[in-house]
Amino acid sequence: MDFDLSDDQLALRDGADELLRGLSSPAQVRAFSETDALYDQTLWAAMVEQGWLGLAFTEADGGHGLGIVELAVLLESLGARAAPAPFTNTVLAARSCERAGKSGALSALLSGDVIGCVAWSKRLDAVTAIETPNGWQLSGNADPTAYSPAANVAIVPALVAAPGDTALGDTAPGDTAPGATAPGATAPTNAHGITQALFAVSLDDVGRPEREPAMELTRPLGWLRFERTEAQYLGDATHVQALLDDGAVFAACEMLGGAQTVLDMTVAYAKDRVQFGRPIGSFQAVKHRCADMLVDVEGIRSTAYWAAWSINAHDPDTSIAASTAKCWASDASKRVMASGLQVHGGIGFTWEHDLHFWLKRAQLDQLTFGNAAYHRDRIAALLAPRVASGLSVV
Repeated sequence: MDFDLSDDQLALRDGADELLRGLSSPAQVRAFSETDALYDQTLWAAMVEQGWLGLAFTEADGGHGLGIVELAVLLESLGARAAPAPFTNTVLAARSCERAGKSGALSALLSGDVIGCVAWSKRLDAVTAIETPNGWQLSGNADPTAYSPAANVAIVPALVAAPGDTALGDTAPGDTAPGATAPGATAPTNAHGITQALFAVSLDDVGRPEREPAMELTRPLGWLRFERTEAQYLGDATHVQALLDDGAVFAACEMLGGAQTVLDMTVAYAKDRVQFGRPIGSFQAVKHRCADMLVDVEGIRSTAYWAAWSINAHDPDTSIAASTAKCWASDASKRVMASGLQVHGGIGFTWEHDLHFWLKRAQLDQLTFGNAAYHRDRIAALLAPRVASGLSVV
């Protein structure tokens, strides 16, 4: 089988790289990071003009009718350039609206006029939802959410409470909601037979959070806090799991791009940096580090593109593939960034060096949509029924 990118996919990658070289160079990313802007509006306008937001959506919805693998190619390029624009979260919001049949919201997101964010939280009960006679309401605090200070709409997974049930809101931070189960497992249902559900909150109506101080300077972070906040129902737990699959894979693709960039930077530095009269790249210890970095990068590449293909093909093992990609990418990108710092030495630890842009982005991406430990638990929960039935897990 041929696992290489097709000619069209390579052309997409080359076109994306050309645009990003001109609008998201390291110097431009640094200049952006020194401003108070929430995102690079020039870069965002160029992305919208190129039609990137509609890449993986049908032509009937105003997209280009391509697939998730093509989107993965684009996300890898964006990660490689540390692009300071709300592309990934807006596409995730658009895919949630597409699954929910919200054509108006989908069109607004694909046009670039509306920016989306995803308030995903590791704790199952971080946000709870309750249905009232006037509609759905959310309460709780989501994990720090990228681009929430700039977004028009937030996509929010929440644990559904039965009317009058206040127990879910009484858990302490880090506790598990009563009866909640491990990631990927089946939670008990409420009076409506629903466990988790997916909602949309208009931040134009309820207000956007302030930007929080953070080491990651290319994406703004904010705390979304809900207190009987009106929300629109998008779908049940299957929609939540589909969002988790998408988010895990998209984060893995961006980590792939960042890890490849750091590998390239590190190899170039090892060739140029001279110590004891020789380039440090000629020393065996440095060679081994760079070789280990390459193995990790290619591991991310294999798992991320497998997961992207799985989503596109509606493969039954999509959730397993997505969690595998997120596991590998989270662990491997951490090793790649650490090795990049070690080879660069003291200069790599300074804010004046570009390496920290990818290091900080990777640290955020390693946690978003669940860290490696979370997804190992999820894989175990997904495979447990097969083991119990005596079936193969491979």
